[in-house]
Amino acid sequence: MTAPAPAVPWNALAADPATVERYEARVYRGPGPTDCHWWLGAISDSGHGKLRAGSRPAGTSRVVSVHVLGYAIHHGAADLQPGAIVRHKCDEASCQNPGHWLIGDRLQNIVDFQARRGLTGHALADVRGAAGRAVAVRDAILAAAPGEEPAVIAAAIAAGHPSGDRQDTLW
Repeated sequence: MTAPAPAVPWNALAADPATVERYEARVYRGPGPTDCHWWLGAISDSGHGKLRAGSRPAGTSRVVSVHVLGYAIHHGAADLQPGAIVRHKCDEASCQNPGHWLIGDRLQNIVDFQARRGLTGHALADVRGAAGRAVAVRDAILAAAPGEEPAVIAAAIAAGHPSGDRQDTLW
């Protein structure tokens, strides 16, 4: 039997200036306060952003999911207890808008997914899956000329729904 992985030191990571700087440098913030803030770094198979956080000398170096790191940075780590997960109200796996996150558990996340994945034009119904959608949006933003980001984001999102249908946000 293998030993359980050590707990992630979220407080230490959120307080590390170098980690926060690396995190912030990879977040594209949309023009409005309610817009998604897109992750521009590495993206996992689940569509969530990834980042090497912490430092080796401090013993805190590890690859983390950036929405959880972002939650710790913006809301504190007190809610990040074992079994808790950071959920996205917007259903965009790579979103980094602190206003789009809420703490929940795995069952709540599954119930949300099941309730919304079949909605026409919704983020969870994207034919590319969460990772394909996140990569398409990230790559479009990185290739865009300054000021063109909102238009290329909209086009990248629309490409995941070949029927042309779309779903307004649910919150």
